[in-house]
Amino acid sequence: MSEYAIVKTGGKQYRVETGDTFRVESIPGDIGDTVELTDVLMVSQDGDVKLGSPNVEGAKVITEIEANGKGKKIIVFKYKSKTRYRRKNGHRQHYTELRVTSISI
Repeated sequence: MSEYAIVKTGGKQYRVETGDTFRVESIPGDIGDTVELTDVLMVSQDGDVKLGSPNVEGAKVITEIEANGKGKKIIVFKYKSKTRYRRKNGHRQHYTELRVTSISI
């Protein structure tokens, strides 16, 4: 069985394994910096599952920043019929791409 953890960051939860890369809401730091994620909700190692209430005591996921960037553009368009009301707006969300180096309990 593989080792994985469920981590909470930026208001979202992610299932990560060692070696995975995933995108999260923007985190301050440069490429190559290490980031410790301590909001670990669950850890599974060799079939042994540890659940937290809400977090697992002493568990942390060590990650490395791979990239910083902006996501795809999302168009926000508001429209009301028969009143000539139209508003067009665009948004690009900043993200940080992380690579998991280790999961420890």
